[in-house]
Amino acid sequence: MKELSLHILDIIENSVRAKASEIKLEITEDLEENLFEIKIEDNGKGMDEEFAKAIKDPFKTTRTTRKVGLGVPLLVAACNRCNGDVEIQSTLGEGTKLRAWMEHNHIDRVPLGDIVSTITNLIMSNPSIEFIYVHRYNNRVFRIDTQEIKDILGGVPINELSVIAWIKEYLAENLTEIRQKS
Repeated sequence: MKELSLHILDIIENSVRAKASEIKLEITEDLEENLFEIKIEDNGKGMDEEFAKAIKDPFKTTRTTRKVGLGVPLLVAACNRCNGDVEIQSTLGEGTKLRAWMEHNHIDRVPLGDIVSTITNLIMSNPSIEFIYVHRYNNRVFRIDTQEIKDILGGVPINELSVIAWIKEYLAENLTEIRQKS
């Protein structure tokens, strides 16, 4: 995949298929530590220990429509190319935690890509799921929680186009702001 946001989308779609009602995405860009880190946590159905250990194998998948699952193995390959790796912890019936990391300035690190569209598309297509997105850039932090937005909206659907347009603009402005030098 040419963008990390596409890896993120693929992994979060796994969380959606696992019937998660809450999904947390955390991205850390620490230039001083030369770290690019992605954490995804859900409260879905989880995996048994045996399957969780084998998830990096492209021939292990829960899907019945095909015999290969490339999402996690492709993310592992992207991290390994950049002196990083992927860790997965999962408990059956409780959920899954994924942590992927790599060197931020590695020449082979693909760009984050259009994370704004990724997040807004996930919210738009899964309005019943609570998404929490935290982005750290050095010492600056941006956080958005769809449950807080839903509370403010007071019954207006979060996937209404005008709300999605506002969320997209809000994400873009705040991500730009945390990356600006003080």
